[in-house]
Amino acid sequence: MIQPPHFFEEAADEIEHERQWYRGRSHTAENLFLREVDHAIEAVVEAPNRWPKYLAGTRRYVFPTFPFSFVYFEEQGEVFIVALAPESKRPGYWRERVR
Repeated sequence: MIQPPHFFEEAADEIEHERQWYRGRSHTAENLFLREVDHAIEAVVEAPNRWPKYLAGTRRYVFPTFPFSFVYFEEQGEVFIVALAPESKRPGYWRERVR
């Protein structure tokens, strides 16, 4: 059985912030965003080593449609999602979270 990922509090807050932003545009945009988040979670949990190594010992899953990435790491068979990183934000802004 595949374990659900653990979300850093900041990552959960980032997802909620973006969900609200898309909801402000339309319910359709919000639903599409949430569907892509769910797909990203499934992909990362199913095969965490499939995605390329990134900064500070993490890996990065780039969303195919929305301008975000999940930054995460795997430890003892569990996935920890560090950030929902916008492509427009400076890379590595989340690094202090993994120290």
